[in-house]
Amino acid sequence: MDPEVKCDIKGIEEAANILLRSKHAIAFTGAGISTESGIPDFRGPQGLWKQYSPEIATIDYFLQHPREFWLFYRVRMSTIFTAKPNRAHRALAELERMGVIKAVITQNVDGLHQAAGSKNVIELHGTMKRAVCMACGRVYPIDVVIRKIDSGQIPPLCDECGGVLKPDVVLFGEPVKDFDRARELALMSDAVLVIGSSLSVYPAAYIPIFVKEMGGKVIIINLEPTELDYIADVIIRCRAGDAMELLLEKIVSAKNREVP
Repeated sequence: MDPEVKCDIKGIEEAANILLRSKHAIAFTGAGISTESGIPDFRGPQGLWKQYSPEIATIDYFLQHPREFWLFYRVRMSTIFTAKPNRAHRALAELERMGVIKAVITQNVDGLHQAAGSKNVIELHGTMKRAVCMACGRVYPIDVVIRKIDSGQIPPLCDECGGVLKPDVVLFGEPVKDFDRARELALMSDAVLVIGSSLSVYPAAYIPIFVKEMGGKVIIINLEPTELDYIADVIIRCRAGDAMELLLEKIVSAKNREVP
């Protein structure tokens, strides 16, 4: 789809009305919300898995080939750690500040939601901001790990026990983090705003399903069709930044009209 496609204003208005009527709305985000920040997504036309095999992001590959894994991740980190929050991140943080969105559940590991000002963030797939020793569990800030790699220590090793360090991200074949908390939030929500996810990776993709099963509304903002379009009440096909700017504008305008 043409990335310059204009947002469906009717869809934006419907989404704004749903969120304004909601009592407990949450957001669910995927890699597509961060592409405008220069971070490639995974399954899109220019996605990461068009350049690399997804096998490289499995726990088995990491355990068998830690050097090759870290060489791949060092390249990925160079993109993520120069990235800044974009319009979509900032708009979502503002909706949380306004009380419209109660929490953000994300598949992303880039930390851009927090950098934009979001406070209540659940990172189902972990974070690239730190690494953990596979042997003793010691936690390292990622800048320390980068220095190890750039000095030639590949894979990076623990200073305490010599164990191999692993980024604190969920690889394929590992359980997601904080899923019980995310599920609890979804089951008490009456609306979910899905932004930039193909909704093809489980168990994360169960989050909008939980909301729907409890009678809540599902809004999907994504350039490409998703695997859960059939449960959506509103589908908006445009860039996350464009859609979120318009959505925030509609909600702010509506709230301003409420003020006597």
